[in-house]
Amino acid sequence: MRYAFMQKHRHEFSIKVMAKVLGVSRSGFYDWVSRLANQSKHQQYRIELDSLVQQRFIVSKERSGAPRLTKELAGEGSKYNQKTIAASMRRQGLRAKAARRYKATTYSKHGLPVAPNLLEQNFTAEAPNQKCDPTHQRRTLS
Repeated sequence: MRYAFMQKHRHEFSIKVMAKVLGVSRSGFYDWVSRLANQSKHQQYRIELDSLVQQRFIVSKERSGAPRLTKELAGEGSKYNQKTIAASMRRQGLRAKAARRYKATTYSKHGLPVAPNLLEQNFTAEAPNQKCDPTHQRRTLS
């Protein structure tokens, strides 16, 4: 990331200054540039695919897996195999989160009597033990 930043801004700032500020060596930057220039087509393809998959994964709030990402990319005109995208996700350690289903916790139409609201949302008390929340009371088994 730091080297990519340096590459992008090399015409605005000197390499020496950026290397010092970012805490990297100049020789490391130039080594990275030479490796970048000598990459095979397969390595370039992988890097492009990995960045594309990571970008799409983040946009989907980390919920899309390889099948869904494949369909999304196919909709944009990219032709990637599902196994290729799955391998890219594995390489990067990306795992989709399962969307949790909504579960209703209260059934309001039960027809049973409802307890009166004695506090009427006034939770301030003058002294301790004047107002209690029964949901926070420790229950004893009898």
